[in-house]
Amino acid sequence: MSGLYTDPMEDLPHRLLAAVDRKDMDEFLGFIARDARFRFGSAPPVTGHDAIRDAVGGFFASIAGLSHALKRVVSSGSALLIEGEVTYTRHDNSEITLPFVNVLEIEDRLISDYKIYIDIGPLYAE
Repeated sequence: MSGLYTDPMEDLPHRLLAAVDRKDMDEFLGFIARDARFRFGSAPPVTGHDAIRDAVGGFFASIAGLSHALKRVVSSGSALLIEGEVTYTRHDNSEITLPFVNVLEIEDRLISDYKIYIDIGPLYAE
């Protein structure tokens, strides 16, 4: 049966970012360990589901929508690097596309450390 089995972690980047693009907080948190550390851009890091829910929920409220396009995924040991572009839709329906890199640490099939490297400033520039 080899060749038929696919590791569910293999498509983690696609499933994770699809949940983010739907702003589905419960599904998003389902990928993340309860005591995980999360950092978005230059914002201070937060730890744990409640703090992550608050931080990400606040960000989701600041935009009308978002859509990720993956460019490259690299895994090394327990680290997963995701490179791509994200298009944000502002509440005035204007859009901006920005490059990003996410660095994820995986432990026991859950994200234990989630770092998003992006210059988010242009999203809020007038």
